[in-house]
Amino acid sequence: MGYALCSLGVLVLWALLTIFRKIAPDASFEILFDCAAGYGLGGSTVAMFGRVGGGIYTKAADVGADLVGKVVAGLDEDDPNNPATIADNVGDNVGDIAGMGADLFGSFAESTCAALVIAAASVEGSHDTLSDAGWDALLFPLVISAAGVIICILCSFVATHISPVRKEEDIEWVLKVQMVLTAVIMLPVIYILATVLLPAEFRLEGVRLENGVPAKIVGSPFKAFVCATMGCIGGLIIGLVTEYFTSHTYTPTRELATACKSGTAVNIIFGMALGYKSCIIPVFVLSSAIFVSFQLCDLYGIALAALGMLATLACGLTIDGFGPISDNAGGIAEMAEFNPEVRRRTDALDAAGNTTAAIGKGFAIGSAALVSLALYGAFVIRLKVKTGVNVL
Repeated sequence: MGYALCSLGVLVLWALLTIFRKIAPDASFEILFDCAAGYGLGGSTVAMFGRVGGGIYTKAADVGADLVGKVVAGLDEDDPNNPATIADNVGDNVGDIAGMGADLFGSFAESTCAALVIAAASVEGSHDTLSDAGWDALLFPLVISAAGVIICILCSFVATHISPVRKEEDIEWVLKVQMVLTAVIMLPVIYILATVLLPAEFRLEGVRLENGVPAKIVGSPFKAFVCATMGCIGGLIIGLVTEYFTSHTYTPTRELATACKSGTAVNIIFGMALGYKSCIIPVFVLSSAIFVSFQLCDLYGIALAALGMLATLACGLTIDGFGPISDNAGGIAEMAEFNPEVRRRTDALDAAGNTTAAIGKGFAIGSAALVSLALYGAFVIRLKVKTGVNVL
C-alpha cells in the first residue's frame, strides 16, 4: 500500500503540473503552483473523513465485538459464533489501512504543494529566485518524494532477500533495520539532488524581520539539504522512540504489563503516565527541526523538513499496514477454525504489528506538525505580508 500511495501521489501531481503548463504556457510559476495547491486540499478532505470516520468505526467495532462476545456471551476472541468479529476485521481495513493512508497522503500532498508555492514566490528587486533558476529547481521538493519511493523499494529487498525473517524474534528487528536503512540512504541522495537541481545561491521570500524590515533570505543547496535532513532524521528518531515505548521487547511495555497485576486503576494511571512520557523526545525533535530549518531557509526550510520526514513514507506506511493485516489474519484463522499453531504465529505477528502501527501514527503526527507550519507559510507568503511573522 505504501509504495502504491506514494507513487500515485507523485505521479498525479507531476501530471497535473505538466497539464497546467500545456494549458497555460504563459502563466507565471506563482499562478501555476497556486492552482496545484488544490491537490493538497483534496487529499486533506478525504483524510478527514477516512481518518476520523474510519477511526471511530474501527474502535467502535473493536469494542463492540469484545463487549458482546467476551462480556455478554462469554466467547473467545474472534469466535466464529460472534458476527461482530466481521465488523472488527472490516474496521481494521477502514481505519488503520484506508484511514491512515488517507491521512499520510494528505500530509504528503500538502507539504509538497506548500514547498512548491513558497519556492515560486517572487522576491521584489531580485532575479536570483528559484523561479529564475528554472523548472528543475522548482520541482526539487517533488523530486525528493520521487527519490524516496525508489530508495524504499530498493531497501525492501533487505527484508525479503538479504536478511529475511527466520524466527519470530526477528520480526521487529528486520522491520527496524529496513526503517533505519531507508532514512540513512536518503541523506546522500537528498544532498546529490540538491547539488544538481538547485543553483549555488538563490533568494527566498521570507516572513521574519531583521531590524524592522523583512529579512533577506539567501538559500543554497547545502542549506536545503540540512533542512530536509532535519526532517528525515527527526522522523527516524520519532519512529525509534515510538518503538521503544510500544514494543514488548523493551522495558516500558513490560513494566505496564506488570502493573496490570495490581488492578485496573493502576494500569490506567501507569499507561497514561507512560503515554505522556513518550511525548517528550518527539516534541524536542520537532522543535529542533522547526528552529534549524526556519533559521536556514525560513518557511521554505520548514516545508523541506516536512518533505524530508515524509521521504521514507513508502516504507513507513508499508510497515504500518503490517499490524492490521496480521490482526485480520489471526481473526480469519480463528473463525475458520485453523490449527492452533496458526493462531499462535499470527499472534506473534500481531504483537509486532501493534508496534509498527504505533510507528505509523508517530510519523503522521510529527509530519502534520511540520506540514501545518508549511501550509501556513505558503498562505502568508502569497498574501505578501510585510509586517513580519515570527514562527519561533
